Amino acid sequence: MAAHLPPSNPAPIRLSELTRWLQQTIEGVFGQQSFWIIADVTNYTYKPQSNYHYFELVEKDKSSSKILAKIAGRAWGNASINISNFEKATGQKFRNDINVLIQVSVQYNPSFGLQLNLIDIDTNFTLGQFEQQRKATLERLVRENPDFIQKQGEEYLTRNGSLKLNNVIQRIAVLSSETSAGYLDFKHTLDHNAFNYRFEIDNYFTLVQGEVNARQVLTKLIEVFQSGKPYDVLVIIRGGGAQMDFLIFDNYDLSRAIARFPIPVITGIGHQKNETIADLMAHTATKTPTKVAEFIIAHNRNFEESILNLQKMMLIKTYQLINLQKDRLVQLNNNIIHTSRNSIHRNQHGLMNLSATILTNPKIIISNRKKDLSNLSSNLQSYSKMYFVNKEAYLGHFISIMKLMSPQNILNKGFAIIKVNNKIVSNADGIEKGTELTVQFADTQINTTVNDKTKHNGSEFNL
Repeated sequence: MAAHLPPSNPAPIRLSELTRWLQQTIEGVFGQQSFWIIADVTNYTYKPQSNYHYFELVEKDKSSSKILAKIAGRAWGNASINISNFEKATGQKFRNDINVLIQVSVQYNPSFGLQLNLIDIDTNFTLGQFEQQRKATLERLVRENPDFIQKQGEEYLTRNGSLKLNNVIQRIAVLSSETSAGYLDFKHTLDHNAFNYRFEIDNYFTLVQGEVNARQVLTKLIEVFQSGKPYDVLVIIRGGGAQMDFLIFDNYDLSRAIARFPIPVITGIGHQKNETIADLMAHTATKTPTKVAEFIIAHNRNFEESILNLQKMMLIKTYQLINLQKDRLVQLNNNIIHTSRNSIHRNQHGLMNLSATILTNPKIIISNRKKDLSNLSSNLQSYSKMYFVNKEAYLGHFISIMKLMSPQNILNKGFAIIKVNNKIVSNADGIEKGTELTVQFADTQINTTVNDKTKHNGSEFNL
């Protein structure tokens, strides 16, 4: 309908009259129209008794965060149903600080002012935002960290994923919220396992929801590393929640730290639909905290069963070997008995002859052996005397040579010993003019200094 403009007469009017004109004007321009707008939600409240949603819609400058526009909004009736459907489809609660694409109509009420009535909300827009952010983060991780993150096909290969799990997982670091129901499920499953396994668990409690808390989780991750404890695994767990609650595990810095962490990381973040980036960077990803505990128990059970199977195989092989050797021993025993009997029979005649010889000729044998011993004794006596006489002559010869070659005997023959610094020298290579010498004769020692040094060929000593 056409708007009624206020009169040009500047006479005072009542406020209600002015607001009525505003209402008529706004309805005349916007009454039959709706608009799809992109905005952030703030100051959100929900009244469950009336099923009314109240909020403000704002637009901010991306570079300065300055508010460019702000207006009140509300939703009820079919719009409330559309909000509920949006939450189910996206896993995202309609709350403060989310960016949405919504269909609105413009309404002005003299009592409540200008408002936007929410008609519908686009789920694909919000899901697309999540996916775009996730895709950009994954691409950045691969691009900036080629040393420990690579992509092959649709799979991400990380340094953490390449680590080998210990045969038995027993020492566990747990990063979780202290009040998380998922943590309690994890502990209960481990503590009441059917195989009576025992675990050493250290808790590193922190908030594990909300993207703003990613720095706290990263700090706890560093704390685990700096503890220096030989953990078998690091477990990151939390209970279920809305899609936005899991954005903390799509954080770039946290995902990067998990990818290069030197201890195998097992995640059980409690989501049933999509994997987080932290799951893709970790060694092993499971859906829930309970699944993490079941994975650890199954891993230990597999190792125990391999040991038990090995034990069974060893027992079987041992029994087989014993039976085989038993058969061989029986066969060997039969062979020995048979061979012994044959040998006895073959040598019985020879033994009887030898026995007769020993019985009839013992005196001859003993007499011959006695003569042999007497001859040997005589030979030893004569040979020993000759041996010692010869050795005595050799010793006398060597003593004469030693006396002849003794230094004192050589000095008595007119030779002298030359010493430099109390050390005997045999040539003049190291002796120069001015060198102090000691000349040792047979009965005299002379200390002198070299005045001259002349080479000669020793011809004057030729015989």
